[in-house]
Amino acid sequence: MKNRVVKQVMRTLLLLCIGAAVIGTFYFLWQKAQPKVIVYEIVRPERDTIETKAVATGKVEPRYEVEIKPQISGIIAELKKEAGQLVKSGEIIATVKVIPEMVQLNSAESRVNVAKISLEQVEATYNRDKELYEMGVISSEEYDLSKANYLKAVEERDNAQSALEIIRDGIAKNSNIMSTTQIRSTIDGMILDIPVKEGNSVILSNNFNDGTTIATVADMSDMIFRGNVDETEIGRIHEGMPIKLTIGAMESRIFDALLEYVSPKGVEQNGAIQFEIKAAVTIPDDAFIRAGYSANAEIVLKRAENVLTLPESCIEFAGDSTFVQVVTAEQPKQTFERRQVTVGLSDGIRIEIKSGLKEDERVRGSIIDDDKK
Repeated sequence: MKNRVVKQVMRTLLLLCIGAAVIGTFYFLWQKAQPKVIVYEIVRPERDTIETKAVATGKVEPRYEVEIKPQISGIIAELKKEAGQLVKSGEIIATVKVIPEMVQLNSAESRVNVAKISLEQVEATYNRDKELYEMGVISSEEYDLSKANYLKAVEERDNAQSALEIIRDGIAKNSNIMSTTQIRSTIDGMILDIPVKEGNSVILSNNFNDGTTIATVADMSDMIFRGNVDETEIGRIHEGMPIKLTIGAMESRIFDALLEYVSPKGVEQNGAIQFEIKAAVTIPDDAFIRAGYSANAEIVLKRAENVLTLPESCIEFAGDSTFVQVVTAEQPKQTFERRQVTVGLSDGIRIEIKSGLKEDERVRGSIIDDDKK
């Protein structure tokens, strides 16, 4: 009797479970069969400024950067300046010790000796002719000729001596010009680099050799941005356009610049034609820009200020026409009216609405995904 009651209870529970499963399955299928209500984000038009920009990558460098080279060959005897120091035009950066070539030195010494021998001979003749002239034995013409020969011999000796001193020491003692052994800055500015050390050999700058660079000096108060712009955007760029310059090494600080040069010739780089541009950078007093900083330049091509804007995702494009879905009701469900609008400038995120929509109206935006809430 007890076993029969237990079996009856178990059978009842099993039937209840089966019934609940059937009901749940039908409810789930019914729920899936119901049309899903799509909810859209509601967007209000806003007054904003729209800009289209061209981006150029490059670096900041001094406008005037000069390589200081020696006018005489030799060995660096002393460096008086270091990289980073400010110098004035004419200030000594280094001194060079002349190491003369033995052939040139020997030739110069021989010329001095010959000039001295010649001078002694001409001087003896001149002194004799002078005594004879004072005694009235020879004419004034003969005396003048003897005196001229003597003065020429003196000049020849002095020239030979000066040439010897230049070869041996780098400058003649009686010269009024600055010594070529003293390497001086040719401009006011900052020393960017001194690639030589004391004891290094250096070569003079001439028609056949660029010479050894002693130092690089630049005016750091006059900086320019040098970069490249793709050919697809170069047609909209011209001199005089304002630029916003972002320097990553300075915590992405933004500087103003003015475009002053656009190259008339493009250069192929990685399969694309690039055009070089240059822009004068305005440097505030509290900023110090080092030469070679990489930077990005944003060139404002077009600008629309205080215009009605919408996110570009709210716009429907159909051929040459553009439409928006204007909200007509939000409760009990959202309803919209499709309306044609006239659009203007776009920066890829927001777009200008010229006509067809009022500032107090609302439009349909993106679908709100309930699963991501």
